[in-house]
Amino acid sequence: MTTHVKRAFKYRFRPTDAQAAELSRTFGCVRKVYNMALAARTEAWARQERVNYNQTSAMLTDWKKTEELAYLNEVSSVPLQQALRHLQLAFANFFGKRAKYPRFKSRKRSRRSAEYTTSAFRYRDGRLTLAKMAEPLDIVWSRSLPEGVSPSTVTVSQDAAGRWFVSMLCEDPSVRSLPVTDTTVGIDVGLDHLLTLSTGEKVSNPRHERRDRTALARAQRNLARKVPGEGANRAKARRKVARIHARIADRRRDGLHKLTTRLVRENQTLVIEDLTVRTMVKNRSLARAISDAAWSEFRGMLEYKAAWYGREVIAVDRFFPSSKLCSACGALARSMPLHVRTWTCEGCGTTHDRDVNAAKNLKAAGLAVSVCGAGVRPQRRTPGGQPATKQKTPRREP
Repeated sequence: MTTHVKRAFKYRFRPTDAQAAELSRTFGCVRKVYNMALAARTEAWARQERVNYNQTSAMLTDWKKTEELAYLNEVSSVPLQQALRHLQLAFANFFGKRAKYPRFKSRKRSRRSAEYTTSAFRYRDGRLTLAKMAEPLDIVWSRSLPEGVSPSTVTVSQDAAGRWFVSMLCEDPSVRSLPVTDTTVGIDVGLDHLLTLSTGEKVSNPRHERRDRTALARAQRNLARKVPGEGANRAKARRKVARIHARIADRRRDGLHKLTTRLVRENQTLVIEDLTVRTMVKNRSLARAISDAAWSEFRGMLEYKAAWYGREVIAVDRFFPSSKLCSACGALARSMPLHVRTWTCEGCGTTHDRDVNAAKNLKAAGLAVSVCGAGVRPQRRTPGGQPATKQKTPRREP
């Protein structure tokens, strides 16, 4: 079965000097409009008034008529309108309690990007030309777009390392649901090993950040010695740090894409643990390693690829004691410190590898969730397998 999904195809491109100048102006105007609209909506909110997208769009028209903001007319109006739509979405997420209150865009720290809709670009014969530009972009076509498909939106961006990217959102008819299988796998994430599967397979942790830690530290020390300001030497040192970070992120993303694609192709149901990574990184001794493992990015890739190919991802409750529960008899160990990597069940005498046992328990819990619709926390049992005294149920987070 073919499922028509919206898919973004991202490419590097090399702008001419004129194109780079035009895009830089557009980025600045997008940031300016977004911040002014956010300020207007914040002031209205303080007066207990609501301002929507249509009102901010009318404000933009008035801003363009003033002498002070007349430069907004020099760039395409579409990215400016899209910035207002993004702000509207940010407020919708805030009021829906899905995100925090929108923040102002910083010239140095915020992502430099502009979004164009179909009225502001022309795509013909593999050549993309944006509004206000006479020449098409010099795109490095690392892969081709689906045959007969044209992008619905185009997003141009520049990262901190100075690299230019263009992302084309298309409806991809080539995504097909994979044949249904009866395989289910439990996936336990970790730091010693990135993943441990219920089959016993362990995926090593590549530790991308550690490979470049020395070069990164040297570049950061060099940046710290530069006088704060807009000097050329400081800008050069900042780009060098950004290039190292970009290299680490590219390797990490490439590895996760290959890993998640393999798991989704091989298994019908994938069971993971619902970890609160945002809370876990507050542990200063493990924050760097957890961030480098990118568990949240792994889960995100797994979920959207499973949706593409007709697979199912089940997230087991974070309080489920997957490591302390014996996968053979169901007995629950009293404690399981992190340094314990193998342990023997007092009930049945089975010796477990901590991570493999956790993956097996996740698989079993995931199957229970798929059948019953809710996870069941196992009751603590005595070494003889009998239920122990009633345990107080841990409080679940909302």
